[in-house]
Amino acid sequence: MSVTPLAAHPSTRPAPAFRGRIGRDARSGHYAVPRRYRLHLSTADPDGLRIAVVHTLLGLDRVCPVAFLPAVPDCADGGHRALRPLYEASAHRYTGPALAPVLSDDWSGRIVSTHGPDIARDLARRFGGGRPTLHPCGAGSEIEAVERMCAQGIEGAAQRAGNAGAGEAERAAALGHLLATLAVLEQGLSAQPYLIGDQITAADAELWVALVRLDTVHRHHLDADAVRRVAEHPALWAYARRLAAHPAFGAHLDLDGIARRHHARCQGLEAAGAAVQILDWAAHAAPTR
Repeated sequence: MSVTPLAAHPSTRPAPAFRGRIGRDARSGHYAVPRRYRLHLSTADPDGLRIAVVHTLLGLDRVCPVAFLPAVPDCADGGHRALRPLYEASAHRYTGPALAPVLSDDWSGRIVSTHGPDIARDLARRFGGGRPTLHPCGAGSEIEAVERMCAQGIEGAAQRAGNAGAGEAERAAALGHLLATLAVLEQGLSAQPYLIGDQITAADAELWVALVRLDTVHRHHLDADAVRRVAEHPALWAYARRLAAHPAFGAHLDLDGIARRHHARCQGLEAAGAAVQILDWAAHAAPTR
């Protein structure tokens, strides 16, 4: 499937506090060593869910352990109390929130990165030897295009379409952008089982998480007709259902946690679309971890 992003909009991801990378060898400082690094994730958070899927697809349980965090952060600033010592050890007099996801270095006791996309890429590229190839040779531009489509054409567009404070024309334009993005994806998935060729790649983890969010979070702020139009992409939602049954995807799907996190953070108005569920995720998901 050849993927080209639609009209660009700014990313909805917050700026990361730390953005180190895992390099190829010892000259890079942070390099791939089994059990040197640790992930700190909440799978109710989209970045955390995406990284957990990649981590399980690669079979990295023994190579890079995971500490799972509560769905709803327990600090008033939106951070996690359990992560506070890592943040304070990594930045002198750090005063911001201790947010997940975190990739930490057990050798130094400090944070390598809090940038979800970089963490997922480094897991696949630096620890992926002999494991499933989530970044096939030559597919980098297509994977990056899918990432932009999900951030801008699904997440960003759905947020704007459900923004009760925006004008009707603005919401309609955002819904049009969302539906156009879904139509492109529908066309590709009608012809092949995955986004890029006949195997699961990092692009599929990206899209699946965006679809989970669209149905479990964003539809609560859309009107019923908009949700029905979103649901009218049979190949796309069959793909989402099929991946939910895969242990690396569905086993990390914390529907209750996603709902609690959404209700704790969201200040938007609920709309009629909240009553129009697209998929019965619990019925299709693989057993939880």
